[in-house]
Amino acid sequence: MMTTVRFAPSPTGHIHIGNSRTALFNWLFAKKSDGKFILRFDDTDTERSRAEYADAIAADLQWLGITPDRIERQSSRVESYDTAAQKLKDAGLLYACYETPDELERRRSRARALGRPPVYDRAGLKLTDDERAALEAEGRRPHWRFVLPNHDGDPFTTRRTEVSWTDLCRGDQSVDLASLSDPVLIREDGSYLYTLPSIVDDIDMGVTHVIRGEDHVANTGVQVAIFEALGAPAPVFAHHNLLTTRDGEGLSKRKGALSIGSLRDAGLEPMSVASLAVLTGTSHSVEPMAEMAKLAEAFDLASVSRSSAKFDPEELNGLNARLVHEMPFADVEGRLANLGIAGGETFWLAVRGNCVKVSDAQIYWQVVVGPIESLVEDEDRDFLVTASKLLPEGDITQDSWGAWTSAVKAETGRKGKGLFMPLRKALTGLGHGPDMKDMLPLIGRQNIRDRLP
Repeated sequence: MMTTVRFAPSPTGHIHIGNSRTALFNWLFAKKSDGKFILRFDDTDTERSRAEYADAIAADLQWLGITPDRIERQSSRVESYDTAAQKLKDAGLLYACYETPDELERRRSRARALGRPPVYDRAGLKLTDDERAALEAEGRRPHWRFVLPNHDGDPFTTRRTEVSWTDLCRGDQSVDLASLSDPVLIREDGSYLYTLPSIVDDIDMGVTHVIRGEDHVANTGVQVAIFEALGAPAPVFAHHNLLTTRDGEGLSKRKGALSIGSLRDAGLEPMSVASLAVLTGTSHSVEPMAEMAKLAEAFDLASVSRSSAKFDPEELNGLNARLVHEMPFADVEGRLANLGIAGGETFWLAVRGNCVKVSDAQIYWQVVVGPIESLVEDEDRDFLVTASKLLPEGDITQDSWGAWTSAVKAETGRKGKGLFMPLRKALTGLGHGPDMKDMLPLIGRQNIRDRLP
């Protein structure tokens, strides 16, 4: 059977770097297994789901280098969920409940006060047809719960029921179904919660591996039970650690924390984002991978740590800079042209080592073409007048800087920072930057003359 995975975001906001971790884990696993990647929008929440968010998520994944083999929308598959729900109802595994949220909370509070676990008591199962009719006559509408298989025929006498699986990230795992409430699968308004559509889709689409965040571990036992109730084997599960900030703060799609779109707009490279998202919280060092194929080589679910994956957002700039410093001109030629930079390969090779982002090249292109604010200190003015007179004749080449500064040193006695820094500030308007031997030919004789007193 072909390895098939899925990434199933809710189109209720923009995905962030933490979401991209799950998407990339699935994508890389599929690529290493010569399998398929499905992008499946969980858009059954009609009030919050937006088409523009779905489009943005697809664009963000494309920017990261993820090209789905198939795109599905749960909103177009409701008939399949209705069929599955009816199958569970016919089997007596899906039952109507009429409690309000306030009533359920009061029951949970009483259970806690009595030292009992706040597990639903299956009161809905005890209702007679007449009682259900009376409740509906009051205007109540049912929500529907799935009967967990944690009993020996009498659902009101539960027993310890372990559901176990071997997790590709966490090793052997188990959940006791007797410790859980029967899950609600259908809301009062008839809409589906995430669980049933996800399972039906996984069955119908042949999903073989479910790779997701560790916050879903507790749900897995319930989902395995529903797979079995629908007559299908459960997929293989892998629950990875979640990406958090250095302070342990979780990321929120609603807050837009470190959204992929904002990182793209900030000028970061997709592979710096992907490298951090994938390698943080694993046994691998976080290194910038220039290509997805290289990242796939380093990717291994077994290397994922059990502890949280903390990262410092500032790491992105460091990773990005390392990628940019090695980028060949062919990879950035079009982007530089779009920025109005016409310096060609010579310019790029001269400045890339000082760029954190490709767009930083604009700073140095301005240095080349001007105008700039030449920084001339009063105490350096006479020194720069002398330097101007000693500028070598002929073409300005990479050798010109060394010959020029040697002549200036011999004439003025200055050396080190006192020699080089006034010249750099006067010619570039900056106190730092690319090697002046590379910049001098780009700046050119006329600009050199114009910027010196």
